[in-house]
Amino acid sequence: MRCGLSMNNFIEPGLEYINERPGIRDVILSGGDPLLLSDEVLEHILSRLRKIHHVEMVRINTRTPVTLPERVTLRLCQRLKRYHPLYVNTHFNHPSEVTPEAEEACARLADAGIPLGNQTVLLKGVNDDLATMKRLMQKLLTVRVRPYYIHQMDLVQGTGHFRAPVEQGLKIMAGLRGHTSGMATPYYVIDLPGGKGKVPILPDDVKRQGQTFFLRNYLGEVVEYPDGEG
Repeated sequence: MRCGLSMNNFIEPGLEYINERPGIRDVILSGGDPLLLSDEVLEHILSRLRKIHHVEMVRINTRTPVTLPERVTLRLCQRLKRYHPLYVNTHFNHPSEVTPEAEEACARLADAGIPLGNQTVLLKGVNDDLATMKRLMQKLLTVRVRPYYIHQMDLVQGTGHFRAPVEQGLKIMAGLRGHTSGMATPYYVIDLPGGKGKVPILPDDVKRQGQTFFLRNYLGEVVEYPDGEG
């Protein structure tokens, strides 16, 4: 079982919740951005989690290597490496975000033995063409970041102008598969509404009626997903 732990005033109750539930083996620090916490607060959380025997690994989801790379200091990385197995997933959306500063931040994390993954959101007018997405995936590998997910944008009201159609995401995946390294080919996933989980989709396994997709989640449930603007 996984458990997401947000940065808020409920950190201590959250740690107790995890401690009392032996089925939780994988904890995600998300939020917000956990690397915007001080080194001391972050280390407090990690040290507490490491004392919980059934927690096998911890993941940190952060965009700071992209937006605030100077936050990823050698001091921070020396602290983080005390708490392996520890994984970091970051959030590059365009090749131009892979700057020299971002590369240095990723190198510090990788040199501390922390595996790095990337979760990209498919954004209309930003990265919704094959050439841009392929270049992003390839550049990530050069800075030791493994492409992990391309996310279909969530159905959040008021963000429809950024939402590319699912069909375009499928075309991009078709253009990546077999046309670049397998390591540069992430999963294309839809995070289903209603807490139904993430579903990876491929160009040849999607059922569609009009503007509605029918996707099967990990429980075997078939969930409707409207591919319209929010």
